[in-house]
Amino acid sequence: MYSLDYEILRQAQEWLDAGHRVHLATVIRTWGSAPRQPGSMAALRDDGLLVGSVSGGCIEDDLIQRATHAELPAPAGWLSYGLRQEDIIQYGLPCGGSLKLFCEDLTGSSWLPEVLEAMRQHRSITREVDTGTGQCRLSPAQPDDQPGEYSHVFRAIHGPQWRLLIIGANQTSKALADIAGMLGFHVLVCDPRKDFLQTWHVQGATTLAMMPDDAVVEIGTDERTAIVAVTHDPKLDDMALLEALKSRAFYVGALGSKRNSDKRRERLALFELSPDEIERLRGPVGLSISSRTPAEIAVAIAAELIQVRNSLPQMACPSASPVSHSLLESGASSPQ
Repeated sequence: MYSLDYEILRQAQEWLDAGHRVHLATVIRTWGSAPRQPGSMAALRDDGLLVGSVSGGCIEDDLIQRATHAELPAPAGWLSYGLRQEDIIQYGLPCGGSLKLFCEDLTGSSWLPEVLEAMRQHRSITREVDTGTGQCRLSPAQPDDQPGEYSHVFRAIHGPQWRLLIIGANQTSKALADIAGMLGFHVLVCDPRKDFLQTWHVQGATTLAMMPDDAVVEIGTDERTAIVAVTHDPKLDDMALLEALKSRAFYVGALGSKRNSDKRRERLALFELSPDEIERLRGPVGLSISSRTPAEIAVAIAAELIQVRNSLPQMACPSASPVSHSLLESGASSPQ
């Protein structure tokens, strides 16, 4: 299952192909208790049809009205909401937050197909737009790239910036893969048992028919990778955990009861793992919500992934300048 960002851009491309005028609004900056994070997107059709979200509803009504009256920026421009008291009253911002949007007219744009193809291949793309000239450039996304406004450059990140390696092809991993895909994770499922892997399929997920410890190493586990073992087979789960707990993965968990998790920690202590490394293991994995079925267990794991990911310190953002990888658009007038 592809991410929500992919579905937004795919729908925008379909509307463009059908001859509609389409705008893309992206949250660039927020202040206070804003309802959406930087990078959140919404595509608007000229007749007011909208996909995606930038505020949860209170700003979308204004964007729809602007779209139907041809009042959205062209070719691009900034829109701010909640900076004034009258904005809070007019647009109904009960959270008291403020946000700044970058709004682009996608008519005539040529970058969408390349970005969509990269996302289908689970590659992340950094798109940078010079807000003075309208030039748009693409480059492979770097780990510390963040969406935002940098020295007259608008930067967007398209594609999975997070990865989830699931050990075990079963019902729980299938449900978890579905949810994680919608949360923006590139999902990889590893299982050396061919019979299990042959009947396992989730759209957008990558399958790995190799030993779990090899998979942890070969995918280049980093600070944006989560690893969850769900096979219930210690021979497979423990192999993955031995490598995962020594890696830079931001989250390492394993399915099992408290009793089995305690036994697993005792087994791991027999190998070359430090107490601090063993302490990193989340087991029983997932938030405690009395989950029983595979789908409920997947919800619990996904909820804990969100909790941990959102508590991570944001990576530093270097000052940006357009990256010369492929020039896609030029000659646009300055945004208003």
